[in-house]
Amino acid sequence: MKGLTALLALLILPPSLLFAKGKVYISADMEGIAGVVTGEQLGPQGFEYPRFREFMTNEVLAAIEGARAAGATEILVSDSHGNGQNLLIEKFPKDVQIVRAWPRPLMMMEGIDATFDAVLFIGYHTSTTNPEGVRAHTMSSANFADIRLNGVSVPEAGLNAAIAGHFGVPVALITGDAAIVKEARALLGDVEGAVVKWPLGFHSARTVTPDASCELIKEKARSAVARAGAFKPYRLKTPVELELRFKNYRPAEVLAYLPNVERADAHTVRFRGKDILEVARFLEFVLHYEPGLAP
Repeated sequence: MKGLTALLALLILPPSLLFAKGKVYISADMEGIAGVVTGEQLGPQGFEYPRFREFMTNEVLAAIEGARAAGATEILVSDSHGNGQNLLIEKFPKDVQIVRAWPRPLMMMEGIDATFDAVLFIGYHTSTTNPEGVRAHTMSSANFADIRLNGVSVPEAGLNAAIAGHFGVPVALITGDAAIVKEARALLGDVEGAVVKWPLGFHSARTVTPDASCELIKEKARSAVARAGAFKPYRLKTPVELELRFKNYRPAEVLAYLPNVERADAHTVRFRGKDILEVARFLEFVLHYEPGLAP
């Protein structure tokens, strides 16, 4: 009876006491933000981009507010879309830090380590192999046709969850369209999901309003962080085998000149890293190396 009483006492404690000193990592993309459907919202050349930078920022701020309501005391945010310079950093609380621009050794998860308690994915989208989802792609819509880790095709959420899982940190929340919430849960388990739009095609969706998305994300982030201990890290067996399939054949041909890269077929290369961190660094090299890099 005493044990039951103690359990009930824990259950009625405020989240701040259940999750004291919690550290939360937020990785924010843009394709999964409410209202985003085309390139007009996603880059500096788009006529709606300035407004949607604000909407993206507000969804991340809502996640921060929800995480803090559940007791999180330290938060690191990764600006992980496009040029990595989308979030309006002046709007963030003074004690929040933001990772910006590229390249970064851990890509969309730069700064994650074993001291964090939970990861929140904001504004995410489906993989390039998924026939559903707004702006579906994996890391590079122009170049990559598939990314496989240990034989499993993964979206960006899977790749980033594996990086977090290397440090023993679970993903607790993903937000975006209905298709990515479904895809992520199939890979990561029953994580919290905030559906802010329903895809009608690659460039179309039915969407909630920005205010409604922020309300939903705040509540889901609060629930996710409060339940952080219930989620399991997504861990890969090591060494980790990456299969990277290109939309064109020449990148595969040239990368295969490297002694640690094998050409699996005309469009695909295979790289084996001792862990997911080595794989992430290789992918970042592929994404960003150019002979004319300067300064």
